Amino acid sequence: MAQNTPPIPPAAAYTRLVERLNRFPQGAPPSPSLYEILSILFSEREAALVAQLPIQSFALKDAARIWQVDESAAQKTLDDLTSRALIIDVAHPDGRIMYSVPPPMAGFFEFSMMRLRDDVDQKRLAELYYQYLNVEDDFLTDLFGTGGTNLGRILINEQVIPSGVEVLDYERASEVVNTASHIGISQCYCRFKMQMVEEACAAPLDVCMTFNATAEGLIKSGYARQVDVAEGMDVLQTAYDHNLVQFGDNARRDMNFICNCCGCCCEALTAARRFETMNPLHTTNFIAAIDLDKCSGCGKCVNICPVEAMTLVSANDPTQPKRKQARLNEDICLGCGVCARVCDSDGITMQPREQRVFTPLTFAHRVVLTATERGQLQDLIFDRRDQWSQRTLAAILGAILRLPPVKRTLARQQVRSRFLEAWIDKVGNARSPRPPLK
Repeated sequence: MAQNTPPIPPAAAYTRLVERLNRFPQGAPPSPSLYEILSILFSEREAALVAQLPIQSFALKDAARIWQVDESAAQKTLDDLTSRALIIDVAHPDGRIMYSVPPPMAGFFEFSMMRLRDDVDQKRLAELYYQYLNVEDDFLTDLFGTGGTNLGRILINEQVIPSGVEVLDYERASEVVNTASHIGISQCYCRFKMQMVEEACAAPLDVCMTFNATAEGLIKSGYARQVDVAEGMDVLQTAYDHNLVQFGDNARRDMNFICNCCGCCCEALTAARRFETMNPLHTTNFIAAIDLDKCSGCGKCVNICPVEAMTLVSANDPTQPKRKQARLNEDICLGCGVCARVCDSDGITMQPREQRVFTPLTFAHRVVLTATERGQLQDLIFDRRDQWSQRTLAAILGAILRLPPVKRTLARQQVRSRFLEAWIDKVGNARSPRPPLK
């Protein structure tokens, strides 16, 4: 009788790399699938080096000091890692090049599949990603189901916004495109991954949009194609024409990405269906409203809804016993608007939600919020103790002060420093946290 062979323990370098990835709020629970993914993307030497890098951005001299090599050797390693989008480099206005290690998602998982490559086995990667994200539950429940501040948010299809209804700039995908410093277009990681495992739909591939510093880094390394605003708007229109859902970075300023998602391939929308009680996605500030007098019961909204929030039920019409009408599950409606777009009878409109959805100000603000909720704030604050500076301290504590009062209290409890507690109390009493935009 055959015996089960115990799994081979991962090399110590990959174990340390996983520990480093999990110091960031968007981590990756250990799994044999994850270790194989990392072994494809990183050599053992690279894993050992990246495991030593800080969570916050760093300069060449920092990497050289941490790795205990001269700057020319550190530069060669960084260039190799950035060429494969395992590290992102961004040029600051003052001329400095700063580097950062992206999280697995949204990060180097996607980047590895955003263009065709012959230096890695993308088919095997796709199979592993499918196992790790679509079969196993730990990663998605950790990414989308822990805490109250999520990675991303849904943006409404602008073509179905009712006239006369106020929509703020950060709620409009078109405004993100119009104001970005850089716009990059890549192939959709989710759809390409599903194509590799023969599960993809027919939606277009080249509709993944990145912006600002993230786009700059991906364009430089060849993982995104730089486009102007006009072409960016064309890509957005293509997504609208295919009834794709816009899922973007959960921030009001300097958004990093907008994915144009389908309900069958997108991992975020899949998570919304699999773990709906966790509310894994932040909705728009709109919700679908059904006019039952106009509803024909055709079922188009049911078929198009990416999270199955629409169903058909009996219309209870004694004169037409077989007549159906649409019913909305408001608890899981994303407010994306694709149902209103496909409704031929104008029976669905998008209405403002009674209570606005809170959106963090910036990426940094979201990271601090998430770290606070997950008990990891100290990992951000004490990330580089040998390089502690007043500017770093001020930036982190400034983000803390934007937290709602309850979460600010959690932050203080996590940081066992009398100075930090006194500073938060003093400045926090002098000014209230930044409220959500209204």
